[in-house]
Amino acid sequence: MALDSAKKQEIISKFAEHDGDTGSPAVQIALLSERISYLTEHLKEHKKDHSSRLGLLKLVGQRKRLLKYLKKKDYDKYTQVIAELGIRG
Repeated sequence: MALDSAKKQEIISKFAEHDGDTGSPAVQIALLSERISYLTEHLKEHKKDHSSRLGLLKLVGQRKRLLKYLKKKDYDKYTQVIAELGIRG
């Protein structure tokens, strides 16, 4: 299930670097983290939903690549993002 637009706009406004910023690594990481937490809760209830589990693993890999990129390009922003999201870097 996709994020509802109100929640998505809230996340974008929190992590955006400027007006209309929807594609920066920080925004993408925040949106992926929200989807990952939703799928994690879904899989706690539906243990045999293997297609969602595969999707979750793909999202985690994508977030990991974005975090690696952000760490290389802007370390200060990287530390800020992982602190706000409460994830390991």
